[in-house]
Amino acid sequence: MRRLSIILAFAFSALAAQAQTTVPPTEKYRMVAGDLERYIVPLLREHRIPAISIALVDDQQIVWAKGFGLQRLRDTVPASAETVHRVGSVSKLFTDIGIMRLVERGILVLDAPIERWVPEFAPRNTSGKSITLRQLMSHRSGLLREPPVGNYFDPTEPSLVEMVKSLNGRELIYPPEARQKYSNAAIAVVGYVLERGSGEPFAAYLKKTVLDPMGLSSSAFEPLPTLKPRIADAVMWTVDGRVFPAPTFQLGMSPAGSLYSTVLDLGRFMSTMFNDGRAPNGNQIVSKATLDEMWRPQFSPAGTTTGFGLGFFVGEFGGQRVVRHGGAIYGFATELAALPDQKLGVVVVATMDVANVISERIANRALSRMQFADYGINVREPSLALPGTARARQLEGRYVKGAQIVELHARGEHLYLDTGRNSARMDLWQQAGSDTLIANDALTYGLKVVPISTAGAPSAIPDPRSAIRAVVVGRDTLIRADLTSAPASASAAWQPLIGEYGWDHNTLYILEKEGRLHALIEWFFEYPLEPMGRDTFKFPNYGLYDGEKVIFRRDATGRVTAAEAASVSFARRLIDLETGKTFKIKPQRPVEELRREALAATPPVERGEFLTPDLVELRSLDSGIKYDIRYASTNNFMDAVFYSQARAFLQRPAAQAVVRAHSKLARYGYGLLIHDAYRPWYVTKMFWDATPQAQRDFVANPANGSRHNRGAAVDLTLYDLRTGQPVEMVGGYDEFSERSYPDYPGGTSRQRWLRELLRDAMETEGFTVYEFEWWHFDYGEWRRYPIQNLTFEQIR
Repeated sequence: MRRLSIILAFAFSALAAQAQTTVPPTEKYRMVAGDLERYIVPLLREHRIPAISIALVDDQQIVWAKGFGLQRLRDTVPASAETVHRVGSVSKLFTDIGIMRLVERGILVLDAPIERWVPEFAPRNTSGKSITLRQLMSHRSGLLREPPVGNYFDPTEPSLVEMVKSLNGRELIYPPEARQKYSNAAIAVVGYVLERGSGEPFAAYLKKTVLDPMGLSSSAFEPLPTLKPRIADAVMWTVDGRVFPAPTFQLGMSPAGSLYSTVLDLGRFMSTMFNDGRAPNGNQIVSKATLDEMWRPQFSPAGTTTGFGLGFFVGEFGGQRVVRHGGAIYGFATELAALPDQKLGVVVVATMDVANVISERIANRALSRMQFADYGINVREPSLALPGTARARQLEGRYVKGAQIVELHARGEHLYLDTGRNSARMDLWQQAGSDTLIANDALTYGLKVVPISTAGAPSAIPDPRSAIRAVVVGRDTLIRADLTSAPASASAAWQPLIGEYGWDHNTLYILEKEGRLHALIEWFFEYPLEPMGRDTFKFPNYGLYDGEKVIFRRDATGRVTAAEAASVSFARRLIDLETGKTFKIKPQRPVEELRREALAATPPVERGEFLTPDLVELRSLDSGIKYDIRYASTNNFMDAVFYSQARAFLQRPAAQAVVRAHSKLARYGYGLLIHDAYRPWYVTKMFWDATPQAQRDFVANPANGSRHNRGAAVDLTLYDLRTGQPVEMVGGYDEFSERSYPDYPGGTSRQRWLRELLRDAMETEGFTVYEFEWWHFDYGEWRRYPIQNLTFEQIR
């Protein structure tokens, strides 16, 4: 994980110079291409996207195509227009075209019950209305979003027939035609109908009858050997800061999302559409009448110009009809958009998970510029910059309007908005020359947040945050409501449900927020759940899983073993410390052997000027600071004693800052409990040598020395002044899991509030939290102190 972040950082430092042009712009579109290039390169850097490929189409010609960034990260192969991408739901357009070819030949009928071709298809449908191809293709069938087998999360790569059978007996979410509900399962069934109607395997049939005749030689519904060397590396990311390679397994619902293609091939596809269904190579793929029907909003009143057609989403753009579709599949985000009446089109693919807002922004800018290419009209967006640390901290807090609650969290120069609805958080950037903040990240763009100040200059107020009394979020004005006490504990009935479910590549979080259970699914999409019984909850009527349920499964002892979310079974993940026990590892070698080696070793030699060490014991400055020095006991991750005394030392300025933080916390009813502070270098070496490679994000490399070795880092938590007991955080001290991350999204409102309170108190006094450990804080001047190897007895 850390290695991938380093590779990405290196790539972003040089990628602009490595971008490879595949199709140079024609004269007419030279200014358009220049504008887009100036627009794309900063987006790539700001949002840490490995690669973006783009192609512009004017009727029968690709008028510009280029790749930016890196196709392969480790050997820095540049991206190009020939880079192969997974294009996700753009696949649906080709599946539907395959169906329409058979409709044209009379083999299939759009409005006949699909049981005519697939008699084994038997979802629970009590409406009395048959499901048809037209309904499936326009997302009006009422089927659930994902099939129970072969769904987006399922890495087992089942067959299409297994996928279809898993739908049998599953109740429709809505009656057919009643309302639109986007469904991957529906298009996967369409693909199976195509397979049955043609008598050939789906992927082979589509390649033979649609992709190859259209001249799309770099496209297929499976990763063919000819394509594999050109498939881009793509990355996943999470709200708690992880970055990891995207999984590459094949979807069981392949007709809905498994197409591999290039922007050049997708450009040729648009040229086919602009030529009434005739490909640039002369092959007639479908008729003009078929395209007209596919571009007509289905199940809509006459004259309706917006809605799902057959496959395509139909709408308006710049006063013109637009047909488009996005695609999101592990690590890839695609936008294909075409103006069929002007015969202009664009396709954009980014190689970062759910970066569809970025792809769509680029595509929309491209279409706007292309519409007026003859006139050189500029498209302007507000100039944005990070708000900065001071501004972010000034705005940080909780804001309320009735039952609506939003939170603003400062993270260095970033300020994040958490609404608890749909997108898990939004990165706010400040508009140049204005106090207005605008959501600007891979998930969201454009939502405005406007602070409302109190009278008087912020600099004249002791706490700069008291200068902000409210914020306007969209159209809602919310009043600041800083809490002086922690939120109530989550319902005891919900405690057994809270946790992680599913896979490493796609984890479902069940958490508590503001007195309600929430589901955080597909890494970024958060939804409040409505209770329907002890173990049954309902998703809200918006978002990815509208109308669907979360059902918790228990074993014979009553322990929750799985969450069936939207008919997908997510097994409960075993997380250490759920029972309050200290996390343990099995040292790679005996502890006493490690100790002998470490004591005999020499710390790294450092050059430069350092401050003179002045280690002072924390409790000597304030007796209210409590100790639980884990390494002076066996109650630690290695189950061994490392310190002969339970003491905690820090460099004097850092120690004084801890005392100030402790004093400020008293108004909330809490004090500081110290787990570790100054640590001799030899102990750091023991930790490193004992820890398996995969878990070394949680220990320091002795070759560089630890910040603890410099006496400028402290591990600590809160204790309740009333009871003297430690508080319960989301994860435990020295727990080697994602729950240790400072922005881990799970747990309860109370746990996260306490974690945030600790962080705020420490950061206000000049500390920064370590990216992998909520309890570890480094003092601002830690680099100015030398590595030390004194035992506690040697400190004077």
